[in-house]
This record gives sequence, C-alpha cells and structure tokens, in this order.
Amino acid sequence: MQLINFSRNISLNVIIKYHDKAVGTISFNNIDKKNRIADIGYWLSPIFEHQGIMARSLNAMCKIGFIEYNLNKIIINAVIDNDKSNQVAKKAGFHLDGTFRDQELLSDGFHDENQWSLLKRE
Repeated sequence: MQLINFSRNISLNVIIKYHDKAVGTISFNNIDKKNRIADIGYWLSPIFEHQGIMARSLNAMCKIGFIEYNLNKIIINAVIDNDKSNQVAKKAGFHLDGTFRDQELLSDGFHDENQWSLLKRE
C-alpha cells in the first residue's frame, strides 16, 4: 500500500539509516497536492536518540517536500505529552500553531495534540 500511495504522490515513507543500520522511519503521511501541504511523522529507536539523527532526517524531508513536492507547508502533529517529538519540531524551527483537544486516540484514551508548521518561505 505504501508503494501505491507513493506512486500516486499521496505519501512518502522512508527508512532512516545510520551507519548502514535501519534505526527509524520518517514519512509524509498525507500529501495534499491541491493545497501543497503535507504532514510528517517520525520514529527513532531510543538507543539512537540524542545524536542529531532525527534533526538531520527532518531537515532532509523538509528539503524534499519543499523542492521535489513543491509544498508550501509541512505540518507535525505531536501529542502534547510527547516531549521528545515536540522538541524535535521546535528545534527544527517549526511554529506552534495551536493545541487541539482530544485529537488523537491512543491505547490509553484520547490525547491533546500540538500542531507545528513550517512554511516554504521560512
């Protein structure tokens, strides 16, 4: 399904490699071609945190989004109590647009979610 969505420019899922080892993933989960917006998600194995890997991966995905996909806006949605994900967005220069109540249903119930964005001109 990921390859079909990729071929239709609906999503882009990438494996993050570090020293030839798969250590995480990063993706444009949904690409809105009409409005030139995509939301990005990421995951990194905890043993590879604090090495700048996710910061470099996010920077690379933003370049791909703004140049190859001609996006105007990239969005990161992060559950408010996921400090690591929120810090990644903040350190990458994303703007906190707001908090949405009960936005994401996880195994332990609904969680509020921060929405961060980065515009092409930024």
